[in-house]
Amino acid sequence: MSTPQSEISGILMDKVADWLTESSQGGADLKTIVRGFCERLAAAGLPLARVHLSFSMLHPLYDALSFTWRRGQGMEVEGFRKKHSGHSDRFLRSPYYHLLSNNLDHLRRRIDPDGPSEFPVFDDLKLLGITDYLAFVHPFGGTSFGNSSTQGMIGSWSTDNPGGFSDGMIAALLRMQNHLAVASKMAVLQKLTDNMLTTYLGGDAGKRVLNGQIKRGEGDTIRAALVMADMRNSTRLAETAGRDLYIETLNQYFDAIAAPFNRAGGQILSFLGDGFLAVYPCERHRAPSEVACQAALAATHKATARMAELNARRSQEGLPEIGYGIGLHVGNVMFGNVGLSDRLTFSVFGSAVNEVQRLQALTKNSPYRVIASKDFANYCGNGSWVTIGEEKLTGVKQKFTVLFPDLSEPLADDDGGLEATYDRISDAEQVILLHRDAKKLPSPDAIPVVKDFR
Repeated sequence: MSTPQSEISGILMDKVADWLTESSQGGADLKTIVRGFCERLAAAGLPLARVHLSFSMLHPLYDALSFTWRRGQGMEVEGFRKKHSGHSDRFLRSPYYHLLSNNLDHLRRRIDPDGPSEFPVFDDLKLLGITDYLAFVHPFGGTSFGNSSTQGMIGSWSTDNPGGFSDGMIAALLRMQNHLAVASKMAVLQKLTDNMLTTYLGGDAGKRVLNGQIKRGEGDTIRAALVMADMRNSTRLAETAGRDLYIETLNQYFDAIAAPFNRAGGQILSFLGDGFLAVYPCERHRAPSEVACQAALAATHKATARMAELNARRSQEGLPEIGYGIGLHVGNVMFGNVGLSDRLTFSVFGSAVNEVQRLQALTKNSPYRVIASKDFANYCGNGSWVTIGEEKLTGVKQKFTVLFPDLSEPLADDDGGLEATYDRISDAEQVILLHRDAKKLPSPDAIPVVKDFR
């Protein structure tokens, strides 16, 4: 491509800065901000060929989000999990490692297509015709990564301009980098709010709170399929196992039994010690009630299969089996806020919730691990049910006809079982692993090698 003028229009840069401000004030998400920013910089005359940006995130599952933009090819977005086993050898020889381990703000290198590559990633950049590379670290907290700030942005600007970046281009990038950091921080905080509300309240409840339903007593009466599950003999386990083993066992148990109820329309509203309450909201007609109950039953199939898998693995490791009980019901519930005026919980309440809890309790003295009400079974359509009989539930006037579902026919497993498969450790994940331990960076020989750094 021809060499553009090194003079960058301050007017156009101001327009990009104004767009960032308007987008962040309007609540634009991080992907929209990053992509729009890169496209506008390129349109304003900056000869960017590739931009890579990674943002550390406060999230229960992910450490970072990474964005890679290439001129004319759009943008790739990736989220990076917390699971890891160390830094890769290639990452230890990357520009990001050099930046973070030496507490540097920027690192610039001219890329000579015929010369040796100082960093392995430069081999990839040469294939793209990159001539100049500028990496940077920008913590959101105003201090360097690895000290007081755990939230921030790290990335690189690359150009294929034959003359590389001029001083004017670098000045414009550094200026716009500050504007991007402010807009991105706003988007990250918005994402953080969504993450935390969804994680601690559930998807629907989190949205209701975010939309302003925060006063005590506010709520709606809804119909829902209800699921209550509980671990057996957890008190004895807590008394005999150490704290770490007990917590690890609880997490294994919840991973196995609870995960299926938090998808396909289901929402886990609360964890109650070693149990949980899940709901499948629906409209007050037969057809949607059937959909909700059938989804809850399908999740029960998956949960029991996953518990069997977990207990088989524990048996091989010489560990005791984890017992459990599940109650299934359907009914009208109040979905909203209760508690103190300054300390609320958002959940479902009402007689149907009490009844599903009592149904779950019946499994303690029953050979059946899953017990459902007749109303729930009637909405499930075809399927084999064993009628246990009529039971008097504690605190409930009328007797309930209770049934046990035939779970012998396995359903197709669409969630990959207990163990998720991951095939690589990514740039953004490596960055987060590194800056989190930046105060005591080990030598390369002391760090286990994992997948290649991309």
